[in-house]
Amino acid sequence: MPAQDLLPTDTAMGALTLRVGDLSGLTRYYAAALRLEVIEDGADAVVLGRRGSAVLRLESARHLHLPQRGEAGLFHTALLFADRADLAAAVASAAHHPLSTYVGSADHLVSEAFYFTDPEGNGIELYVDRPRDSWTWTGDGRGTRSVVMDSLPLPPQDYLERHLTEDAVSSAESRAATVGHVHLQVGDVGTAHSFYVDVLGFERTAGWHDRALFVSAGGYHHHMAMNVWNSRGAGPRKDTLGLGEVLIRVSSADEIGALADRLAHAGVASHHTGAELRFEDPWRNRLRVAAAHASGGIA
Repeated sequence: MPAQDLLPTDTAMGALTLRVGDLSGLTRYYAAALRLEVIEDGADAVVLGRRGSAVLRLESARHLHLPQRGEAGLFHTALLFADRADLAAAVASAAHHPLSTYVGSADHLVSEAFYFTDPEGNGIELYVDRPRDSWTWTGDGRGTRSVVMDSLPLPPQDYLERHLTEDAVSSAESRAATVGHVHLQVGDVGTAHSFYVDVLGFERTAGWHDRALFVSAGGYHHHMAMNVWNSRGAGPRKDTLGLGEVLIRVSSADEIGALADRLAHAGVASHHTGAELRFEDPWRNRLRVAAAHASGGIA
């Protein structure tokens, strides 16, 4: 893909929107389990984050039902922490909350990760990156690179014993946490590649046969991922609880204009305000691309 058709190297993920059935209950859960603070508090939506920076927007949708396991939508939201002590504090807090469901953990070579689900079944990954100079990249001789990832054992009790500190626990709310990546369930990987790589301008960084795709901008291991582990063959999403909107941050309005042109050329409908662009992927997952300085109601 020509460089002008790629997302900028400083692309980052913004706050993820979840549509929830129990707004007050989920707000309490994320405040207690993940030690997030309420940044904006409204009757129909709540924004939570750390140090004034938004991580999640919870939107009340009591009239909707939970999605079925095999439907397209959210696989997990991945919260990135600055170091192992901060990650260990978050894992300990989530694990001790009675409404958390612990799913597992893994050393992915590029990162160390722990997985939970919230009370409404939304997936959560808590992770820390390994130093970039320790990542291994392979090439195919044609200019395409892939980052080497794996899922190796990462015993949680041993991890907490080695990395959990009193300081990280007592000051968790004042320590940074961001959305590092978003992982989706889709119907097929080929269509995901056509949309997220060929149209949006992410670069493919890894994949597992025809079951999963990892994409990023600027050489990160992945900003987004798509898999068919539970959802192969899934069609467009129904109107359900769960994923509301994926927010992607780019550096300028010019980048948004270039993306708007790519979407139009590919026949993808979008709403372009100049400062942001709203559209849907082939499974009706809603995406918003905004300039870094534009909040759109979310910091």
